Order: sequence, then structure tokens, then C-alpha cells
Amino acid sequence: METTLFFFSQINMCESKEKIFFKLIHGSGKEETSKEAKIRAKEKRNRLSLLVQKPEFHEDTCSSRSGHLAKETRVSPEEAVKWGESFDKLLSHRDGLETFTRFLKTEFSEENIEFWIACEDFKKSKGPQQIHLKAKAIYEKFIKTDAPKEVNLDFHTKEVITKSITQPTLHSFDAAQSRVYQLMEQDSYARFLKSDIYLDLIEGRPQRPTNLRRRSRSFTCNEFQDVQSDVAIWL
Repeated sequence: METTLFFFSQINMCESKEKIFFKLIHGSGKEETSKEAKIRAKEKRNRLSLLVQKPEFHEDTCSSRSGHLAKETRVSPEEAVKWGESFDKLLSHRDGLETFTRFLKTEFSEENIEFWIACEDFKKSKGPQQIHLKAKAIYEKFIKTDAPKEVNLDFHTKEVITKSITQPTLHSFDAAQSRVYQLMEQDSYARFLKSDIYLDLIEGRPQRPTNLRRRSRSFTCNEFQDVQSDVAIWL
């Protein structure tokens, strides 16, 4: 009987040792896997850091921004000074429109100039179908409550547009466009003329980099220059 108990006791001890051994091996594997993962992650970060430092990386990823800055440097101080004569002169010049848009982005209010540009394009619409589609796109993007880029309009102006949006005309957004134009002229334009962006231009200084916020799909001045009457640009 004692021999039998001793035998089973030895078996249990062996099993316990095997379990402990298995746990040690298994735990070590996890630890090794964790270390390997950290090493791989560090290597990836190093490779990414080196990639970002390469000039060709910036040429590929920031080509549009480089083109943007190249256009800015072509503006002469004499031309920039003319933008200070009136808000209308600023918007009628392509570089002026682009520079003002860049300024508004630093103030987080670029939706105003984008709406104004959209209205200018809307007036060029041809045919009832195109008028209807573009009007709906503008309403959905800039006018309706909680629109992605809702502009600041009084209740009456917004209500008139809302009621007429089912049967729009080329003049459906005239009142709203005029309101936004006045807001930019009286408020944003005055600050623009005192901004580093504008002062650097009229004094012939190199343009400083600006911190622009990232947003969802945005209609930009560059797109406006080559704009076609296509409702897809507003969607």
C-alpha cells in the first residue's frame, strides 16, 4: 500500500514539474515575442524618420503645397499693396484670393470664402437641372443647420433659402453671399491687412510657414482657378 502511494506521489510531482516547466517556457516565449515586437516597432520608427528627412519624400507628399508657396513668391510688393485699396481688388486677383484664403484658414473661418466662391460658380450654372443640383449641394454644405461648413447667417436669410431650395434660381443665394461678403470685408479683411501674411508680401519678405488645420474635403482657391460647371466639386 505504501509503495502504491509513493508511486502516485512521484507521478504528481512529475506532473507539477512539467506544468511549471511549460509555464516557464511559455512565459519566456511571450517575453521574447514582446521584445521582438518592440524592436520591430523601433526599427519602423527609425525608417520612417529617415524617410521623412529625405528631400524626395517632401517633393512627393507636399508638391501641392510647394506649388502654393511658389505662387506666393511671385507676388510683387507693388501688386500686394493694391490689395489694400479695397476688398474687391483683393478678391478679383487670383493670388489675392489665394492669399486671403490661406489667412482665413489660420483663423478657422475659410468656410466664408469657400461659400462665396461656390456662389460665384453657381451663377454660371446652365439649365434647370444643373441649377437644382448645385443649389442643393451648396445648401447641404454651407446653409442647413449643422452643415459641414455652415456659414453664419441670420435666421431670415437662412429661412428664405430653405423655403426656396426646392425651386432654386440663379439668385437664390444672392442675399446670403452678400451677407458673408460684408462679414469678411468688415471683419476678416481688416485683420488680414495687419497680418504677417500680408505685411510680409508688401515688404518683400520671404513667406513664413503657416499652421493650417486639417479638415474634411475642402474646396480651395487652386481648384477654383480651373473650375468647371460640375456639381461634383461641391460633394
